[in-house]
Amino acid sequence: MNQKKKFKWGIIGCGKIAHKFAEDLMTIPTATLYAVASRDLKKAKDFGKTYDAYSCYGSYKELATNPEIDIIYIATPHVFHYENTLMCLTHKKAVLCEKPFAMNIKQVEEMITAAKNSDTFLMEALWTYFLPHYEYVLNVIQSNELGEVKSLKADFGFASNYDPENRVFNKKLGGGSLLDVGIYPLFAALSILGYPKEIEANAKFNDNGIDENCTMLLTYKNNTQASLYCSITEKTNTEAIIELEKGTITINSRFHEPSSVTITRDGISKLHEFTVDTNGYSFEAIHVQEMLEQGNTESTIMNFDKSLQLIRLLDTVRDKINLYYE
Repeated sequence: MNQKKKFKWGIIGCGKIAHKFAEDLMTIPTATLYAVASRDLKKAKDFGKTYDAYSCYGSYKELATNPEIDIIYIATPHVFHYENTLMCLTHKKAVLCEKPFAMNIKQVEEMITAAKNSDTFLMEALWTYFLPHYEYVLNVIQSNELGEVKSLKADFGFASNYDPENRVFNKKLGGGSLLDVGIYPLFAALSILGYPKEIEANAKFNDNGIDENCTMLLTYKNNTQASLYCSITEKTNTEAIIELEKGTITINSRFHEPSSVTITRDGISKLHEFTVDTNGYSFEAIHVQEMLEQGNTESTIMNFDKSLQLIRLLDTVRDKINLYYE
C-alpha cells in the first residue's frame, strides 16, 4: 500500500460491526474516522469519543452532506442499506455498504445504477474476499495443483437466545439466519464454484416468521455440489471443506474471518497460518482507498456482477423456503 492521501471516513450506524471496523481504521495510517452518525446523538458521541471522530451526528443526512468526508461505511441493519446508500450516492459520497447489499435484487440494481449515474464508488462490504487466508485458498484452487473441485461443505451457525427485539430475530429489520450468516456459505460457493445450475433449500421458522436455520444444496456441472448450512440458534463448526481431485482444503473455524487453512494431500496435512493484527476489516478498507486513488468507481475484486449474483442466490433461496419480507 503506497497511498499518499489521507482518506476521511464516515460511519453510519454504531452497532457491533461498526465498532470493529472503526478499530481497524485506527490501524491504517492513510485513514481517519472523520465523522460518525446514529439516530441517537448520544450513541454517536460515545462512539466518536472512543475512536476520536472529529464530528458526531444525530442524523445520517448530516454526515452524508459533510463536504470533508471521502468515504462512508454503512453499518445499519439490512433493511436500511438501500435507502442509506442512495442518500450517500446522491451526495457523491463513495460507499462501502455492509452485506447483504440490500433486501432483494431490485434494490441492488437501483443502487448500482445510482452509483454509475453519479460516477461514484460503491462496493458491498464482503470482507472475507480480502482476507489473506481466503485469497490464498482461491489462488490454490485457481492454480489447479489439486485438480478440480469435487464438492464444498460450508456452515455458519451461532447459538442465540430468542429475543424479539434483537436485530437477528426481528423480521422488520431483515432478521433471520439466511441474510445474517447464510450469506457467507453462499459467498464461499459462489467464489469457489460460481453460480449453480440447481438450487435446493429448506428452513426452520420460528413464530416470528424468520428462519432460525437454513439448509442449502447447490448443484453444478458434472454433479459437483455445495452443501451449505446456517443457523442463529445452533453453534456449528463454521468451517469450509473443499474436496478436490488430489486433496482437501479446510478453511478452519471461523472460515469467514481471519483464520488458518489446512491442506491435506496423499494423507499428509499441512497447516498454513496467516498472521492478521487487526479484526480483519482493514483489508477491505485499504482496498476501497486503493480503488479511489486509482479513480475506480467499482471494485476490481467485489465487483457489481458478483454482488448481483450473490443477491440473486439469496433471492432464489428465499423463494425456495418461502421467506418474504414486507
